[in-house]
Amino acid sequence: MFQVTIIRSSDNVPAAPIRQLGVSTCRTVFLHLQPTRLVELALARQEGVLTSTGAFMCDTGQFTGRSPKDKFIVHDASTEHQVDWGDINRPFDAEAFGRLHARMLRFLEGKETFVRYAYAGAAAAYRMPIAVVTTKAWQNLFCYNLFIRPTDEELPHFEPSWTVLSVPEFKADPEVDGTRQENFTIVDFSRKMILIGGTGYAGEIKKGIFTVLNFILPVEHGVLPMHCSANVGHQQPDGEPDTALFFGLSGTGKTTLSADPDRRLIGDDEHGWSDDEVFNFEGGCYAKVINLSAEQEPQIYSAIRFGTILENTRFRPNCQEVDYADCSVTENTRTAYPLTYIANALTPSVAAPPRNVFFLSADAFGVLPPLSKLTPEQAMFYFLSGYTAKLAGTEMGVTEPVATFSACFGAAFLPLAPQRYAQLLGDKLRSSRATVWLVNTGWVGGAYGVGSRIALRYTRALLRAVLNGDLADVPFVTHDVFGVQIPVHCPGVPDELLQPELSWSDSIAYQTQAQDLLKAFQANAAKYSYTHVVQSGEVVHAY
Repeated sequence: MFQVTIIRSSDNVPAAPIRQLGVSTCRTVFLHLQPTRLVELALARQEGVLTSTGAFMCDTGQFTGRSPKDKFIVHDASTEHQVDWGDINRPFDAEAFGRLHARMLRFLEGKETFVRYAYAGAAAAYRMPIAVVTTKAWQNLFCYNLFIRPTDEELPHFEPSWTVLSVPEFKADPEVDGTRQENFTIVDFSRKMILIGGTGYAGEIKKGIFTVLNFILPVEHGVLPMHCSANVGHQQPDGEPDTALFFGLSGTGKTTLSADPDRRLIGDDEHGWSDDEVFNFEGGCYAKVINLSAEQEPQIYSAIRFGTILENTRFRPNCQEVDYADCSVTENTRTAYPLTYIANALTPSVAAPPRNVFFLSADAFGVLPPLSKLTPEQAMFYFLSGYTAKLAGTEMGVTEPVATFSACFGAAFLPLAPQRYAQLLGDKLRSSRATVWLVNTGWVGGAYGVGSRIALRYTRALLRAVLNGDLADVPFVTHDVFGVQIPVHCPGVPDELLQPELSWSDSIAYQTQAQDLLKAFQANAAKYSYTHVVQSGEVVHAY
């Protein structure tokens, strides 16, 4: 039996939870260390290298992204009638979870581990204290960056309610453990624990906690959890709040468009919407960096410095300067940094309910308007749809754009039925009187391969016009296929781009393509017993 050595950042950090975390048989536990010490240890353990800006660059191993088919939820009395079981939420046996957990703890005997205390949720009424146990120093730094850091006053009394155990070196035996393959992420709501093994991708830690909040907040508190970014501007003349939310799947511009130097960033990925406030779940940002440039995304680019993590990136030849165009490992290259690395970040990251909500879709078919206004009922429909498009060449066998739907813009993280989140969104919209906008950050003038992607400067101009109130006196027209409201003019944007059919050379081809996309929306909505009917230009929605 090993006598554990606990190395902690200060005497202020409580060591008592170590025993309840099950790591008291480890040789050494590095408890709640500061970033400088974690970087030193990560370098000494050869977990990665420093870049020219001082950021820590590492590889995540075999898995460079999440593995949704290997994520499970323990099926027991607390989840049986609440969880929306199926392809996304796969059941796992409670006793098998206990055996697997015991095997992981035995695996850790005599080894080094890293423990970090943190909060998930910036709002005091809803925040969840967690402890994360990792075997990699850089993953512990990841948790320092991504979760909310307790203050010196809070630390002595910190008591975690949830535990995450991440051991990339531990591989499951599917026949023994009941997993699908060697890697796994399993959430147990009764034990309040997440087990992660066989994968070094740190996003599994982040999204595991997001999944937990997606269950607890709606069920216990009536709070809408959201896969969105958020920012806030100056108080409006009418006294209304100026909070804005940005929903969107990967590649639609969610992080880029919310990082506005003229507005304060609340967060870039995960938030809650209560009756009184919008609040960030995290204390940091986890942004994609493929083709990152100082010109296009200056805030993210300047955040990549000492203490920041870069995942699966590569250097330019013969130097330690990162080549952000290099996708030789993966397209999903990432950076993780504290929210405080963004100069205009809001602290604490809590703001009033939103005035505007944006649904971002990279429509590769080129038929959705660059900007359109939605009714609350339409907003519920498009929220439930969570639409974007995959491009040709992004996956094996994809030779032309493919409509992609992810309920609530985050289906992979929803333990409850998607309709419950959509209904909760509708309730919040009606009580807050927020306006919802559908934004096409994809193609105009034709589909992918014919048209071109809308310029980022035009999308920024459209959002700026909304946020500044410049469209208040502008006439709107109804789209004859989708029934949404389109402004006829916007400062800084050519009028012909606003109505997508006008930017196509063939109006018949446009109508055909638009009807095809509408049918795809209808087919997807049928899964939720939800209708979307266009009648004489009016859109009717009903559960």
